[in-house]
Amino acid sequence: DIGREIFDQPKRVDFIEMTLKPGMDISITAANVKKVLKKKRDNEDFNVLTPTQILKFLTDTLSIVQAILVSIATISLAVGAVGIMNSMYTAVLERTKEIGIMKSIGATNNMVLLLFLIESGIVGLVGGIFGVLLGSGIALGVEWIAAQTGFSMLKIYFDPLFLLLGIIYAITIGVVSGTLPARQAAKLHPVDALRWAK
Repeated sequence: DIGREIFDQPKRVDFIEMTLKPGMDISITAANVKKVLKKKRDNEDFNVLTPTQILKFLTDTLSIVQAILVSIATISLAVGAVGIMNSMYTAVLERTKEIGIMKSIGATNNMVLLLFLIESGIVGLVGGIFGVLLGSGIALGVEWIAAQTGFSMLKIYFDPLFLLLGIIYAITIGVVSGTLPARQAAKLHPVDALRWAK
């Protein structure tokens, strides 16, 4: 009533809420309400929404948000993979003399390859742990903000399996990204490596 007086629209109705009796069919009732309103108003400038339609709208919205987040995560992984690869190439260049010394005292190509793969895997592990912690912190922050704004039904649950899979995936990305630099390091000839590092 106050809103009608302020906007000087005494006959305006923004929404009508209906509660059905047990056993009534929501779809049939919605169709009947639409017919009655169309007949009374002589137009269709209104919407009849059921809980099912609202749930579908929310589900579609969440799907879009999820797709956006997955896209951002994919881009982040690609950028992280390139970063790890560049770091490992730099490590190979900086440790060329070390590689030459290792190979001159008997280290095989496979040993050097494994050494750099382990190092790149550790980089991925550290990145994965930080990623899980950051993502969990953001999720808890969203839950807190939602609670402060009245949406206390939004609860964040952490599945340890998914968190573990995320870290394993980060390690895998690290190892895969470090494969080419590791192969380059393994192929270095000890004499050439020692001469180049001088």
